[in-house]
Amino acid sequence: MAGLFESTGGGGAAIALDEVEASILRSLEVQMLELIGPGPGGEGGDPLAALFAEGPTEAPSDPVLARLFPDAYGDPTAPADPEAVAASGEFRRYTELDLRARKREDALEVIRTLDGLGGAGVLKLATPDCLRWLGALNDLRLALAVRLEVTEEDEQGLYALPDSDQRKPLVMAYLWLGALQESLLEAIAD
Repeated sequence: MAGLFESTGGGGAAIALDEVEASILRSLEVQMLELIGPGPGGEGGDPLAALFAEGPTEAPSDPVLARLFPDAYGDPTAPADPEAVAASGEFRRYTELDLRARKREDALEVIRTLDGLGGAGVLKLATPDCLRWLGALNDLRLALAVRLEVTEEDEQGLYALPDSDQRKPLVMAYLWLGALQESLLEAIAD
């Protein structure tokens, strides 16, 4: 293995991670959990509160959260259409909490798996775990893309970024996560 996912057959995958790679992934996922926030009822996750909780009706003000939890209707680049805004708010009210919970569980799965690795080694994922990892890696890439203001047009330019650019560490993480995500997709397709 060369630091990317490889197929283990049957929709599973494996990757060899060193301590630094595992630590970076874990740290990014912990930051994702902090960004997403606790579920309904607080950190303890009161099941009764979660059952009757309704989500927000307005888009998050943080650009990363707005990308992770986008409006369901309307064109974000067009002037606000009152009907689309109302429909998006209603959709968000009934779906955002579940979407946040799924993203939280995906991040927690990555953290638990990395903790089980104990630093460095070969990480083996079964099919359901691969899907959670794909979701978690995708969320991390979206978050970094927003923070770095990456567009499709300038993504190739990231490879030529000078070492003196202060964005370089985040760009390297963004590109690495993309390679992990792509290799995981290829591994589970085999």
